[in-house]
Amino acid sequence: MSGRGKKHAVPGKPGAAPRKTKSAKAGLQFPVGRVYRLLKRGNYADRIGPGAAIYLAAVLEYLSVEILELAGNAARENRKARILPRHIQLAVRNDDELNKLFSCVTIAQGGVMPNILSQLLPKKTVRDAAPSQEQGGSQ
Repeated sequence: MSGRGKKHAVPGKPGAAPRKTKSAKAGLQFPVGRVYRLLKRGNYADRIGPGAAIYLAAVLEYLSVEILELAGNAARENRKARILPRHIQLAVRNDDELNKLFSCVTIAQGGVMPNILSQLLPKKTVRDAAPSQEQGGSQ
């Protein structure tokens, strides 16, 4: 055997309780064990507490959920069923806090924010408003 895969508890064996992952205990979807392993291997500190991995996994999951929710809303506004990098860009740049967090980040294939200077917009003329007033005043 290659040693990969999870070992399942045999129901007939005494003392064989079903295993529960750290992520399931914490109520998270992100892998707490993997985050803990990467924190240890990264040499960020001499000692890493088990609560640090849970906290970091929870923060990463929260940020992912927040970005995906906003990007899903942007995709729905553009009448698309699939989230594209453009939708992530629009979601991040329209949110103040996420924009500050991602200020030095370039999203590949994200494009730029639509921005037209007010000086370049066509000016409203007086002719457009005048005919409607003249018709109302002559009656």
